[in-house]
Amino acid sequence: MDRQSVRVCGPSAAGVRMSGRRVGCWLSDKKRRRMNLDAFIRFCADHGVEVVKIDLTQPLGPQGPFDIILHKLSDVIVEAEHDSQSQQLLDNFQSYVSAHPDTVLLDPLPAMAKLLDRFVSCRIMSQLNSSLRDWRICSPPCLEVHSGNDLSSIQQAVIRQGLTFPLICKTRVAHGSYSHEMCLLFSAASLADIHPPCVLQSFVNHGAVLYKVFVVGDKHCCVERPSIKNFPSGPCDRKTIFFNSQKVSKPESNSDLTSVDEHMVDPPSPSSDAVAALVKELRAQLGMALFGVDVIINIGTHALTVIDINIFPGYEGMPQFFSSLLSHIQSVLDKHAAAGSHTTSGSSEETVDKSAKLAEKPEVTLLDLVSCKYITSFCHTINQAKDKLNV
Repeated sequence: MDRQSVRVCGPSAAGVRMSGRRVGCWLSDKKRRRMNLDAFIRFCADHGVEVVKIDLTQPLGPQGPFDIILHKLSDVIVEAEHDSQSQQLLDNFQSYVSAHPDTVLLDPLPAMAKLLDRFVSCRIMSQLNSSLRDWRICSPPCLEVHSGNDLSSIQQAVIRQGLTFPLICKTRVAHGSYSHEMCLLFSAASLADIHPPCVLQSFVNHGAVLYKVFVVGDKHCCVERPSIKNFPSGPCDRKTIFFNSQKVSKPESNSDLTSVDEHMVDPPSPSSDAVAALVKELRAQLGMALFGVDVIINIGTHALTVIDINIFPGYEGMPQFFSSLLSHIQSVLDKHAAAGSHTTSGSSEETVDKSAKLAEKPEVTLLDLVSCKYITSFCHTINQAKDKLNV
């Protein structure tokens, strides 16, 4: 794969036309700006599609009807556990979904819930070690740390699970401003710096190059970004390094963490076929269509290494993103219309219908679907730790 070019892999999006269809859209203000939602609305209008910005503070009924709802409700879900206003927004959304089970959700909430919890996403990534072994695709060893009460137990678990220093520590909650706050740990003693619940992951030297794989249905692309430089393997007495992963991997990043030795040999680029196999596997496992995968190339083994999965990423640098997204929306609605009340086995639309049926049951709430009861304690813990973060 040529590092100087980015191309979209998948069927052509040319000739998209969806006359008469109506798309509801809820995104946070920040997400709207990053996606340039107003430009997407104009693009859709040019192709015969009306996109409506949903206002969750108002009843959704008069704002509809919607054939499909494009959303990133993870923003609201994370806040709802400790904010009554966000909880009310979720209740409004749930009421509408319950009353309109034929409206398709992109992406389905139960599928999205998996990626809100890094404990779950690490288990998903670990399965790639066997399912994609023939492609030499893997994920680093991970350890779920639920509590920090017993440092010696954590140290023993690190050894037992086969993790090697340096380690990278990530928050359990995989969404929100604090989810990008991470740290590099260089010894067993430095494990005292972590703030559970969190995930520990063996750091893999990768030549300070990260590849963001952006997925939109059956299309994907691979974009190169800066990343953390190499460190000597094994424990050492270096102090813990706290950093913000979003700042480190920005295209224009000039962080000391991303500086590289000019004599270092660049790692090879990811194989296009291997990336396609990875995307296909994760689409099947996740039941999602809009997600991102962070991958690196191990400088020692040249294995394609998966280090994170993201909900509805920014898609910065993906060519033809608008046409790819509109094409996928058309494909989903065409299949939904053709199937009627029956869904295609194993498809993301099947998961959509399941989430709608769950919402019909009064005892099931959206917060039940995402299982985020740990978020309140997490927010309290991270606020206590904030003074220690060198960001």
